[in-house]
Amino acid sequence: MTARNTPTGRPAAGFTLIELLVVVSLIMLISTMAMTQYRNGVVHAKEAVLQEDLFRLRDAIDQYYADKGQYPQSLDALVTDGYVRQIPEDPITGSAATWQEVPAEPDPNNPMGEPGVFNVRSGSEGTALDGTKYSEW
Repeated sequence: MTARNTPTGRPAAGFTLIELLVVVSLIMLISTMAMTQYRNGVVHAKEAVLQEDLFRLRDAIDQYYADKGQYPQSLDALVTDGYVRQIPEDPITGSAATWQEVPAEPDPNNPMGEPGVFNVRSGSEGTALDGTKYSEW
């Protein structure tokens, strides 16, 4: 490549339009890839928090059952009886009120008794990065 001269006889300084377009295109491509990775990272973090919250709530339900011989009537009973400090916020829906309570099977020894909460699931209808529904976790 030969240097172009300006009217004063000095070589021209700067970049050509093609060089600038190539650099801008590369920057846009790299930033697009970075944003995709960032978004996947945020979703992955929310999924990890959801799995931890489900584990903690299910563990508290099991402890409640082991202590009292029956399942709690609602998730709020776990708070009032001191098994958890508060019901965590579902990280996918952003609300603590969207947890789906799964009732236990009726007790054959006490058919008139309330079955209580056997399990808990996310109230989100979204799909996880692995293709499963959050409400099935």
